Amino acid sequence: MDVPLWLALIVVGALGIKLIRPPWWLVAVLLLGGFLLADSLLATVIDTAISK
Repeated sequence: MDVPLWLALIVVGALGIKLIRPPWWLVAVLLLGGFLLADSLLATVIDTAISK
């Protein structure tokens, strides 16, 4: 069974918010930070470090 990544992220995020109940500002900061980091020069550095 192939699950799209966006669906898996939504499910995991919803469960994490429901079970752990972090503050909404923390969720927003993590989402925005991840989005900005994925479009930066650090993304290539992180990708090469993880893939090795």
